[in-house]
Amino acid sequence: MANHDHTLDTHDAHAHGEGLDTKRIWQVFGILLFLTAIEFLVALGFVHHWGIVQKGIALNIFYIVLTIIKAYYIVAYFMHLKFEKKSFIVCCLVVFLFIIYFIVLMLLEGHYLLGDMNHQPVFPNK
Repeated sequence: MANHDHTLDTHDAHAHGEGLDTKRIWQVFGILLFLTAIEFLVALGFVHHWGIVQKGIALNIFYIVLTIIKAYYIVAYFMHLKFEKKSFIVCCLVVFLFIIYFIVLMLLEGHYLLGDMNHQPVFPNK
């Protein structure tokens, strides 16, 4: 029998390449903290306190983009998806896109039904 000095933990760490060490965790934490600080500065400072930026579609798109960037860092590093094989990442992405697609379809269908049934009384017996 061969004597193996490595364990499963060290094998997994070497199999993923660079891995997620303490320095990288703090870097990702700093990026997430910076993005969150920008969101708070814009929301509380530029919009509500100083009134420099007006509420609207551009502000909503700005928030959505920052949220997607933060979600990428959380999923990629803290949920370890960045260290997985590309086929698994694509599989997860396709499922996520289908979920978003179905949510949009349900919202459109609900909006249509609300508009179509709005002329009818809710309680016709009263």
